[in-house]
Amino acid sequence: MVERDAPEVCLRPVCKEDRDAFLAVMRRSAALHQPWIQPPITVEMFGRYLNRLQRDDHEGLLVIDRSSGDIAGCYNINNIILASFRSGSLSYYAAARYAGRGYMQEGLKQVIAYAVQKLGLHRLEANIQPGNQRSIALVQRCGFRREGLCRDYLFIGGAWRDHERWAYLDRRPGLRPPP
Repeated sequence: MVERDAPEVCLRPVCKEDRDAFLAVMRRSAALHQPWIQPPITVEMFGRYLNRLQRDDHEGLLVIDRSSGDIAGCYNINNIILASFRSGSLSYYAAARYAGRGYMQEGLKQVIAYAVQKLGLHRLEANIQPGNQRSIALVQRCGFRREGLCRDYLFIGGAWRDHERWAYLDRRPGLRPPP
């Protein structure tokens, strides 16, 4: 990837009105996502995804190209646990036409800021299949550190897949969960 100023992107929550545009982008990006992840690509899958986002422990954020208003990608913060853990798991998918152009990197920086400042998370995890070098490079560039390998971690594409665990930790001095 060529180094340049950060792309003009913003985040916004996924909503039901995004369905058609989201599905079109994810269908056009299917080759990019295989065999790593299966984003929603049908109306039914998108409905289940939206239902999950209505829960308090999930957030869905679109990465939007400010100049066109197009969806450049999507980040999800899943399984958010507060109290003394203050953690969430990250999943994401890029739009193929924006892949390799820095949009997801800028989006991830904004997601980290949102997770830390708005959600109050201390830990953000990304579990990535070892062969997914583009995803690993993305989280490394944004300050995630590898913590180890989880055997048979997720069922994807008809098989249990090993995943590397990567984590971003908010290490601000004095950070404590609320009483």
